[in-house]
Amino acid sequence: MSDVDSIIERIGGAAAVASLTGVGLEAIRKWRQSRAIPAKHWPKLIEASGLGLDAFTPSQPAQEPGMTDPESSVPPGATAALVLADGSVFWGRGFGAHTGPDGEAIGELCFSTGLTGYQETLTDPSFAGQIITFTFPHIGNVGTNEADLEAATIAARGLVVRADVTAPSNWRSTQTLDAWLKRQRIPGIAGVDTRAVTLALREGGPQTAVLAYPADGRFDLAALRARAAAWPGLEGMDLAKEVSCRQSYHWSEARWDFSGAAAPAPRHKVVAVDYGAKRNILRSLVTAGCDVTVVPATATAEDILAHQPDGVFLSNGPGDPAATGAYAVPAIRGVIDSGTPVFGICLGHQLLALALGARTYKLPQGHRGANQPVKDLATGKVEITSQNHGFAVDGDSLPDGVEVSHVSLFDGSNEGLRCTDRRVFSVQYHPEASPGPSDSAHLFDRFVALMDAD
Repeated sequence: MSDVDSIIERIGGAAAVASLTGVGLEAIRKWRQSRAIPAKHWPKLIEASGLGLDAFTPSQPAQEPGMTDPESSVPPGATAALVLADGSVFWGRGFGAHTGPDGEAIGELCFSTGLTGYQETLTDPSFAGQIITFTFPHIGNVGTNEADLEAATIAARGLVVRADVTAPSNWRSTQTLDAWLKRQRIPGIAGVDTRAVTLALREGGPQTAVLAYPADGRFDLAALRARAAAWPGLEGMDLAKEVSCRQSYHWSEARWDFSGAAAPAPRHKVVAVDYGAKRNILRSLVTAGCDVTVVPATATAEDILAHQPDGVFLSNGPGDPAATGAYAVPAIRGVIDSGTPVFGICLGHQLLALALGARTYKLPQGHRGANQPVKDLATGKVEITSQNHGFAVDGDSLPDGVEVSHVSLFDGSNEGLRCTDRRVFSVQYHPEASPGPSDSAHLFDRFVALMDAD
């Protein structure tokens, strides 16, 4: 690899590189310090510099706490490796399911800051195509059970944790995390400096990684690095079809109520479009008084309206909204044109924005965790929210008749919209996840109120 400093100077200096790649000067300082440029920026830099790919391929990967030289032998006790696209390698101890010789667990490496709910996180369909780094160290301490699933199977492709998974200590546990992962064929790696991983992603942005946990303990690091560098990333990737239901079904289960109170009788028929819907969203709709029919992500406006709904809900989900929008946007526009009230969450929010004529973009750092502050611009109140998204709506691109309703207090990005002349609104975060614990639960009641207005 050419010297990072020489590449930067060839392009015109740090300011020129920052403008070209959209990163901050602090990130470029980290590039110089680590002697490595994240692979996602190589195409633009190659075009700007006129250099070949070999100039950017690391001959000596970056050395950070928790990393080792990928050309060295396997460290004592290491049975798994996390190999990043920039060539960095984090060694650790594998658990869960073994991978094949090429390391099938490949995806976008991300981090989640939630202190609880690792089982819900792993089964959230919005994590499809991703390997999750948990910043909280005590993962696996309460085991697993069938009640806490957000979907029938794990959506994430692997997990990275700091501490070894211990025996569960919770009366609700029916299976250890390790056994559950084996059953789901999902690998994990423990003993990793998750702070170093988080800092690398915070400074350099999303990066592809391969999690390898071979049964024979043999690692072809050159092949793993090549696979990580070659993976295309989530931009342009439609994953909603992979996690959506295949046919329509009725959902009747309400949110858990330990007082024994029954769910209210349904007052409105709602069609929920499943782009990767979490079960607790469907429960929340039932608890708010909705009779819920779930339809596949590919349902057309005619399919949706054939159920004669009083309202339509657009669910969360994974992948690039622009890619999913190829088939989802025409359907959503048809529903909006019918005058039916619409409520969207997460990917549903992004797809609704696209249908209204706005734009979406990839965030430099995604929002994932249960401690995200969001301001409601109408009331001035701040809600503590749960989030899981790597793309966002460009609030400045919203057309006339559509206004920003919520913003992130972390980075100012868009967290909600509403139409001023139609019964349509959406939020980027997850009101069903109860991080506040009930700061955002009123949004389901707002949806019902729009349907009541008929």
